[in-house]
Amino acid sequence: MTRKRKLRRDEEELWARVAQTAVPLNPERKVIFDAPPPEAKPAPPDVAAPPLQPFEIGAGPRSESKIPAPKKPSPAMDAKAYRKLTRGKLKPEARLDLHGLTVDRAHPALIRFILGSHAKGLRLVLVITGKGEGPGEPGPIPYQRGILRRQVPHWLAQAPLGPLVLETAPAGRRHGGEGALYVYLRRQR
Repeated sequence: MTRKRKLRRDEEELWARVAQTAVPLNPERKVIFDAPPPEAKPAPPDVAAPPLQPFEIGAGPRSESKIPAPKKPSPAMDAKAYRKLTRGKLKPEARLDLHGLTVDRAHPALIRFILGSHAKGLRLVLVITGKGEGPGEPGPIPYQRGILRRQVPHWLAQAPLGPLVLETAPAGRRHGGEGALYVYLRRQR
């Protein structure tokens, strides 16, 4: 159950001003909104923002960036094997081609393939999604191409496949490049 937070004094004042300007839907019915009495709370201390540095058009970025670069997530598998995997040096033991399938047919096919591959003891499989069709007829609603290319990583992270998948990585050029994924499966226990 969510708890409602209490309004701050400035929020209460703003709401009172809005309520005074509102036009009732049913003018015969009189409703009076009473604002609760304001509580005496000390104002929060103003946190002074750092002074802005002068900026010139065309100037490059400053080297004193205080925002750290985001860390890459470390792979769940051995670093040496992961390097080989991302460079396309490992050979997939099985492959699934999802070209031409719709989302409602591709998802069950992927589940069957991954569960079957894991049951056989395979470790590295290739899932070919394709890059997606080119843009169709122009229309008022834009759409992204490659629905399977975007959905397959999500499906691999969710149940029932999530516990079986150790790592996924884009395939090397000789195995399909951007239109395919390497799926490294966990060992059977």
